[in-house]
Formats: sequence, C-alpha cells, structure tokens
Amino acid sequence: MKKEYLAEMLGTMVLVLMGCGAAVALGCSSNCAGLHVVNAASVVGTSIAFGLAVVAMAYAIGGISGCHINPAITLACFMSKRMSGKDAGMYMAFQTIGAFIGSGLLFALTSNVDGLAGTGANACQDGVSIVGGLLAEIIFTFVFVSVVLFSTDSKKGAGNLAGLAIGLSLILVHLACIRFTGTSVNPARSIAPAIFEGGAALEQVWIFIVGPFIGGAIASVVYNCISGSCGKED
Repeated sequence: MKKEYLAEMLGTMVLVLMGCGAAVALGCSSNCAGLHVVNAASVVGTSIAFGLAVVAMAYAIGGISGCHINPAITLACFMSKRMSGKDAGMYMAFQTIGAFIGSGLLFALTSNVDGLAGTGANACQDGVSIVGGLLAEIIFTFVFVSVVLFSTDSKKGAGNLAGLAIGLSLILVHLACIRFTGTSVNPARSIAPAIFEGGAALEQVWIFIVGPFIGGAIASVVYNCISGSCGKED
C-alpha cells in the first residue's frame, strides 16, 4: 500500500473531524444559514475551521500525497494529467475511508454529549431548490478547484504558499456557499456524514457528489486551456 493513499486517508479524516466538528459545536451542522436568520458567528467559525484544516494538512502531508483530501480535486488532477487513473481511483477510495473515520469519531463524540447532534452533513438550505443547490456546488467547486490547480502549478504556481492560498480560498467559498447548501465542494466530506445522519442529508447526497465532480471537471478544462496549448499565443 502506497504511503500516499494513507496520507490522503489521514488528511480527509482530519478535514471532516475538524471542519464538521466545528460546524456541530458552533450550531452550524444543519441550517445555520436559514431563510430568515443567518447565524453569522457559526457561519464564520465553520468557514475558518474548514480552511484551517486544509492549511494544516497541506503542510503536514502535502509533500507526501499533494494533499488532495477531496475527490473533486483528484478528478481534476487526473484530467490535467498530473496522476494516473489507478492512483486517482485509490486516492478517492482512501479519501472516502478517511471521511468515514472522521464522521464515525464525530458521531461517537456527539452521541455522548448532551445538546450536540448531527455530523455536519450537507443539505439544501431553507428556500434553496435542488437545482439551486446543484448549481451552487458546481460553481463554488469550480472556483475552489481552480485555485488548487493554478496555485500548485509546477511552473507558475504559488510554491510553498499554495497551501495557504488553498485554505483561504476554502474559507471564502464557505462564506459564500453555506447559505445555499452548507458548503460541500467535496464528495467525500458529504457522503460519510450523510450516511451517519440520514434523512434529508442522505436523500440529497447525490447533489454533493455530482455537483463537485462537475465543478472539478470544468475547472480542469479551464486550467488545461489557460495553461496548455489553447492558452498560447500564435
């Protein structure tokens, strides 16, 4: 077993445990950004938690696996010819395993603490249609994965600052997207919590698989065009 796969499992576990854990602890695990009242403190705190988790893992395991910890990023990297199909499939599998471990730990914690419930699962927020939620996930995943691809470009990327840029962009995406879907932009991050939580989260989990994959694929096409042959001057 490659160490890269284990690193992706660990990184995704930490992302889900810390990010979703903050959402639960701050009361942003279900509908913290509803139609009539927005719990600004919960939204900001949850957004920062997800961003910091990515920054921490980027510098912890980035040198081992590249710290995708997100199947949508892995798909984009595969489409950009940065990795093989076999590695991409294994990355996604171990990311999902890591997400289940993180969600399982969070479920165990919340089950033994009065006043806490849920696993930070995603669902369309009050007043947001299925189509609206799907569009939000496509759009914001496109933005996030675009930052990942461009900032980690081997020639024109951000170098050692890439992890910081990616983490900050995830904070930004959460701030903008939580009102719509609770923000996923990551299939693994949504699948595991939905399984544990059930209900609307499980019924709508397809949105948080299809949307991020479409957004990641579009980001790859745009990245390949700008950094590849169609972006060159004649």
